[in-house]
Order: sequence, then structure tokens, then C-alpha cells
Amino acid sequence: MTQPKRSRLATIVVIVVVALVAVLVGAEVYIRNRATTCLAQSFESQLGTGVDVDLSWKPVLLQLVDRQIPSVTLDSDDTAFGPAKEMQVHAEVEDVDLRDSAEGAGTIGSSSADVTWPTSGILATVQAQSVGALVTSVTADETAGTLTFTVGGQGLAEFTARPVVEDGVVTVETTDASILGIGLPTALVDGVVQILTSGLQQYPLGMQATEVKVTDSGVDLRLEGGRFVLPEAPADQQQQQNSCGLLA
Repeated sequence: MTQPKRSRLATIVVIVVVALVAVLVGAEVYIRNRATTCLAQSFESQLGTGVDVDLSWKPVLLQLVDRQIPSVTLDSDDTAFGPAKEMQVHAEVEDVDLRDSAEGAGTIGSSSADVTWPTSGILATVQAQSVGALVTSVTADETAGTLTFTVGGQGLAEFTARPVVEDGVVTVETTDASILGIGLPTALVDGVVQILTSGLQQYPLGMQATEVKVTDSGVDLRLEGGRFVLPEAPADQQQQQNSCGLLA
């Protein structure tokens, strides 16, 4: 074979290889975007709020073959998490297996989440309910581990609450009961405590609370969970998820 022919053959091989790589990279990017959308739809039904999804390093083209994903990172959209306004959730899900079984739509091996709820979000959540309309401010004391709720203008009255973890669940206790003696309605205090408790008891994917901490800016919560079975999507959502056609 002459040198010019060898040169042309080498050039053709290089062009073909580059074209194949470009096709694979383009397919990976396209399918990864589609797959994250599909997974977001699946997890949003479990989390009850919009999330951003980031897949692990494993190429999606391989994940389509065995339907097993090493890890998925989930981030809430920062506007709310269920009824809790401004609550931010960063979750990591490990060993996701999307193969259908008699148990459900798939399983996850373990999960964890870091939750941040600023005082501004706590206040907005409380004020959104009629029982908390009189609450005008919320302040956090990291040293005492408490939240102080001011009722009425210019600090007319206050009560203090402390979130604690008991048996994997956050409960909220009032720590300054003497303040109730000035005439704060018990229904108001109980109602605000219930709103705060409800916001701190949203445990998706079978997770449980392992730590709660009051900081100077709000409340931080740590959640952890083990193996969890993903239930089948409701009938009205199955067609939408299947339309992705990538992980089904």
C-alpha cells in the first residue's frame, strides 16, 4: 500500500472515531437530561415538592442497560418543602435499583438528607395559617437551642419553643410556660407549635430524624434512612413517567 493511501485510510479512521465519540457524547448528554427529568418526576411524587436531580458518574447509557444507579442527588427548589416555606432540602440516595418487582417500582439502598429552615421561612409558614396570623417575628437562639415567637407588635408577648429528636421524630416543646400567664391563648401557642412540628416531620423515602439543631439563622435537621421500596406511581402519573421511555 502506498503512503498516500495509508495516509487517507488513517484520516478516514480518525474521522470515523471522532464522529462515533461525538455521537456517544451527544447521546449521553441528551439521555442524561431526559433521565434526570424522569427521575425528578418519580421522586417528586415521594417528596411532595419540586426537586433538581443530579445523577452519579456512571454513564446513563450503561444505567439504561441494568437500570441500576449508584447514587442520585436531590435538591429542593428552595421555595418550599411541602407546607414549609423556604425550607431547603439536600438529599443523597444510594444504590437505586429501578427494576420492577412484586414489591414496587424499585428500591433504594440508603438515603440521607440535610434540611435547613430559616426563621424567615418559619415565620412565613406560621403566618400563612389563620392560627398564626398574630405572630410577628421569629428569632433563633443557638446557645439555648430555642425559637422565640413574638405575638403582636413591639413584643407584646412572646413564647419559646425547643425542637428535639425522640425515637427518630422531631417533637417541639414549649420551654417558657410562664409566659402563658400573661394571657396568650393556649390555642394560639398550641397551633403554632403544631405548625412548627408538622414542618419538621416531613420524612420522605422512609428516612428518620437523627439530629435537630437550632442555629442563629433557623433550624437544621439531619435525616437518614435505609432500604426503601419505591411504590408504583398513581395511575394518572404512570403514563407521564412512561412517556420518558428511558428507564421504563
